[in-house]
Amino acid sequence: MSSDSRSPQQLIEDHQGLVRSLAFAMRRSLPKNVELDDLVSYGQVGLAEAARDFDPSLGNQFSTYAYYRVRGAMCDGLSKLMWFSRSTYHRMRYQQLADEVVHEDAQNPNGSESHEATGNTQWLSRMTTSLAVVYLATTSGDGEDSGQWNLADESAAQPSSSMEQQETNSVIHEMIDRLPDDSRQLLRFTYFEGLTLQEAGQRLGLSKSWASRLHAKALETLGRSLRTRGIQQP
Repeated sequence: MSSDSRSPQQLIEDHQGLVRSLAFAMRRSLPKNVELDDLVSYGQVGLAEAARDFDPSLGNQFSTYAYYRVRGAMCDGLSKLMWFSRSTYHRMRYQQLADEVVHEDAQNPNGSESHEATGNTQWLSRMTTSLAVVYLATTSGDGEDSGQWNLADESAAQPSSSMEQQETNSVIHEMIDRLPDDSRQLLRFTYFEGLTLQEAGQRLGLSKSWASRLHAKALETLGRSLRTRGIQQP
């Protein structure tokens, strides 16, 4: 169990290097007009939220907990900008939502399918399936009027240009529509309307932690459905 008893302010001060390190790493894969200082500012928001919400009694290291919150805050900030190409937007949205999945799994190690209970192979298989569903759902929102497609690089190849991709998109939409109401709305707000998980949860009256858990369970359900239908996952 973690014995970290530092105050939120001390945690923030001690992890400034983490924010700048993540900002530098993310900056290398972004267009040149993205300012490093903007990434650092977004990351500071995530760090402050992490310091505020961190519970050392859960046994997690703050640096691990903060890593996902800081990078997620950077992705949140960038995803609201309107000058990304489709491919960059998809990459950012995928990374943002994949971080949520990994973070939620790390925060709930005592679930019914925990790492310890299932072993490395089964845990990795489950996590890989969930992340594959995130990827497919992220690209399946192209046809929705999300307001995010007034972007650069309109001449680039569309993810839905092939018949196979169109069929996969159709299946993803169909499976999401069959989920329980809260799960269905959460995924539609997140993947098809461009909201963050926190924003989608707020619209549904859910806390961020509950929205993350609902998201993770919905991904597991969709992963099982994809395997049943024999759809190849990336």
